[in-house]
Amino acid sequence: MRFVITGEFSRNRLLQTIIVLFVLYVALLWVSNALLYFHKMDLTYTSVVEYYRGSEDKFMPPRSYQGMLEISHFHFFAMGMLLLTLTHLMLFVPLASKYKPLLITWSFLSAICDEGANWLVRFVHPLFAYFKIASFLSLEISLAVLMGLSLWSVLSGSQRNYRPQAQGASEAPIATDLE
Repeated sequence: MRFVITGEFSRNRLLQTIIVLFVLYVALLWVSNALLYFHKMDLTYTSVVEYYRGSEDKFMPPRSYQGMLEISHFHFFAMGMLLLTLTHLMLFVPLASKYKPLLITWSFLSAICDEGANWLVRFVHPLFAYFKIASFLSLEISLAVLMGLSLWSVLSGSQRNYRPQAQGASEAPIATDLE
């Protein structure tokens, strides 16, 4: 936070390098996430339902409660940490204040919906397959937007335009006691 408030971010090449490398690493996760999804199913109702609820014709058993619980347990932690880090980078992006909360909320809700849709398809009703497809696409798009904005901010030097939000009537900077 100190780097944003003091303006050091625009002069700190090491911090910029770390952010670029992190975003590139997340891009690999983003691609592998899509590859895993499309290896298991595609963007059709039938493929999603067969994957979660099984298919006698294809000799596919339904996903087990324990298997899904283990995957969800890991995903909730990992996606939470990933989104915490990626959305934190929005502090560096000179985007209008009214859009940042929307982007952050969209990203977290997409991740929760993507994971929750698995359970809904498997244990509630197969029509939630459409919700699964939509939430997967929403998550992938929100991650792409977060990565794109972070890279744009670092590579274009536009973070130099960052200004802390005004506090009350004055333009007092945010305290930097977290150094």
